[in-house]
Amino acid sequence: MIKNLLATCLFMLGFTLCANSAEIFDNVQLPMRDYDSIELPVGTFIPAVNAQDISTQYCPEGYKVKFISTNDLFLYETNIIPKGTELYGYVEDIHEPVVGTHASMKIKITKIIFADNFEIPIKAYVYTTNNNIIGGGLTAPAELVKMPHYQQRFQGRYLIGKVPTLQIRPGSKRRMGEHTRLNAGEDVIIVITAPAYITHTLTN
Repeated sequence: MIKNLLATCLFMLGFTLCANSAEIFDNVQLPMRDYDSIELPVGTFIPAVNAQDISTQYCPEGYKVKFISTNDLFLYETNIIPKGTELYGYVEDIHEPVVGTHASMKIKITKIIFADNFEIPIKAYVYTTNNNIIGGGLTAPAELVKMPHYQQRFQGRYLIGKVPTLQIRPGSKRRMGEHTRLNAGEDVIIVITAPAYITHTLTN
């Protein structure tokens, strides 16, 4: 009788302890991943490929564009922007071709989208050495002008005079400019123009 009573008491005590343990476990904060953002500094280059044709001839200002990163971008041993990440933006500015100058455009990048569809805003441009202006170069001369150039001629040690020779130089007139185009599949470099705070990275 006493053994049965003791066994019952022990069973009830164990059940109570288990129930309390479950309640305590449910109220405990589980370990979480560190979500501190990683800053991509101004001037960071992102190699990418153009996803569609972009031309000053038929793309208006505001035309939406898409690029795809072609390399993994690492920072502090972390793959910040994996290969295949999509970068979206628009044609910010267009200048039509004129006599003497080809058409030009600037393409602004406003966001990146990871493979799991997580989106982060950024400020960037398609990079060129001409202040990120694509195109806008001078056109070829429309005419070539012949001009005499006088060179001194010697016979032995004696000067016998100046002899003219004709040289061709570009004239003052230039040809009409042409439209500027980025072809689909063309490699570009995207440059970060404001600090980008990456708060999300893929683990695989």
